[in-house]
Amino acid sequence: MVKPKITFEPERYYHIWTHANGFENLFNETKNYYFFLDRYKYYLSDLVDTYAYCLMPNHLHLMIKTKDEEWTFNFQKNQGKSTKQYFNYSTIISNQFSKLFNSYTQSFNKVYQRKGSLFNPNFNRKVIESEAYFTWLILYIHKNPIHHGFCENLFEWKFSSYRTFLEQKETKIKRREVLDWFGGRMDFIKFHDLNAGHEMIKKFE
Repeated sequence: MVKPKITFEPERYYHIWTHANGFENLFNETKNYYFFLDRYKYYLSDLVDTYAYCLMPNHLHLMIKTKDEEWTFNFQKNQGKSTKQYFNYSTIISNQFSKLFNSYTQSFNKVYQRKGSLFNPNFNRKVIESEAYFTWLILYIHKNPIHHGFCENLFEWKFSSYRTFLEQKETKIKRREVLDWFGGRMDFIKFHDLNAGHEMIKKFE
């Protein structure tokens, strides 16, 4: 049975993930990762807050919180979208993700002389409904490259938000909120040293 698609609602936390089509990669080289993050910032930073992310060669994970309804509808007005069809909250967020994936795909196809879709047709989303899920999801996202054999330690992987939490430079990531949640930077690091993540996330599936 096909599961009904989860809609986006104002001021809720979501786990977003998607894969490349078939056996292809989303990212072939370093510049691809940075270009995707640039496109993500362009299309989504006005509509969602980002708490964690991880980009890997063939898939990615995001942890976001949607902004309030008034803010989101004002965003649509500022984009020149004033007809009734554009004022469904979930559609607005979904469309921005689609624009992100389509924009990245078009650029990727041009550079690598390929055609067709790059991402799976429908990106996955799950509402984060408990404090436990919020906590373990951050660990799960950051440890994904180790789980899939792309690296041996967290700091080694450049294309996740983990390093951002250890630095001081300005960021769009909700660093202060996350570090406070864990009780500070040192407790955040200690939590990430736990040999867990995937096992705990299975409890919320």
